[in-house]
Amino acid sequence: MKINKWLLILMFLGNILTFLSQNKSSLVKFVDYPKVQAYKAKKSKNSSMFQGNKKTKKYFEGWYFKMVSQDELSILSVIPGISISEDGSTKHAFIQIIDGKTAKTEYISYPIEDFYYSIDDFLVKIGNNFFSKDSLILDIQGDDLSVIGKIYMNNIIELRAERSKKKQKIMGWYYKVPFMECYHGVVSLNHDLIGEIKVNNRSFSFDSGKGYIEKDWGKSMPSSWIWIQTNNFKNSNSSIMLSVAKIPWLGFSFTGFLGFYYLNNKMIRFGTYSKAKVKLEKYEENSLNLNIVLKDEILEIQTVKKSSGMLKAPVNGNMNRRISEGIDADLKVKLLDENKNVLFEDSSKTTGLELVGDIKELFKKTIKNN
Repeated sequence: MKINKWLLILMFLGNILTFLSQNKSSLVKFVDYPKVQAYKAKKSKNSSMFQGNKKTKKYFEGWYFKMVSQDELSILSVIPGISISEDGSTKHAFIQIIDGKTAKTEYISYPIEDFYYSIDDFLVKIGNNFFSKDSLILDIQGDDLSVIGKIYMNNIIELRAERSKKKQKIMGWYYKVPFMECYHGVVSLNHDLIGEIKVNNRSFSFDSGKGYIEKDWGKSMPSSWIWIQTNNFKNSNSSIMLSVAKIPWLGFSFTGFLGFYYLNNKMIRFGTYSKAKVKLEKYEENSLNLNIVLKDEILEIQTVKKSSGMLKAPVNGNMNRRISEGIDADLKVKLLDENKNVLFEDSSKTTGLELVGDIKELFKKTIKNN
């Protein structure tokens, strides 16, 4: 078994090197603001790509890589991104890291000149660190912090229509609405991991583990929101994500939601743009029960936060807001048909959970779109 394992590692690392050698030539420096032919059309079709190529002020963009080991004893999330202040005078790239078990977080800032992006696909370089949908290479060296490692993602499951298998955007037609403060994308809702990351003297092995990737970009995160995500269920190879948030738009605000479930190989996307609605059944400081009412199904969600760490979040591009995130929350999910028959039931102990701002404010009215 050891020989097979190392053969796989060598093969995957070879794939990473091949990928990087093929795509390094497509990397451009953000601060050069290069004119790239047809880039607007490319990034519109592929939201995982860097969206902020012409931004000069009041902007952020970040990708969220969640990694859970096979035994679920190691949980790491890595967030590479870019921040441009409200007046454009301050710009920097960054990498955030959160240990899901200890809740310890790190924020490493880089000069904006160290941020590169691919003009062909999702590939971002920050310093000596590389991020794409199928590989992650970390090389962070500081006075008190050393992070070294290579992770390869395999068997990637993208968000696609159930029948046509056409790629979908998690925001639906809201993706095209102008002047939104924040946009959201899902890069991979589930994939297998192989590789290791070493943080100072501690090693995190993710061989045969599970991963997830999503992203946000725009000006600011909402004033209040709920975010729930896991693809580490006890008895199934499934994935779920839900986000409920207060959305400001053109001087007004409304509560919107979006999400998906991939259960028993069935993929369903839902949100404010659909006829689904979300109901708050119970809320306490670190726990809540929600129901997602679909056309002929009900998705029941119960979650409880355990440990949590503090991450930086953007306000008008500046990364000066602090929010709490847990990656080891407990989750119970039940999918019922219109006759209350149980179609799916499972649980997870490695769930991402953010409860930010005034949660009850989000449910003053029933969230529904006819």
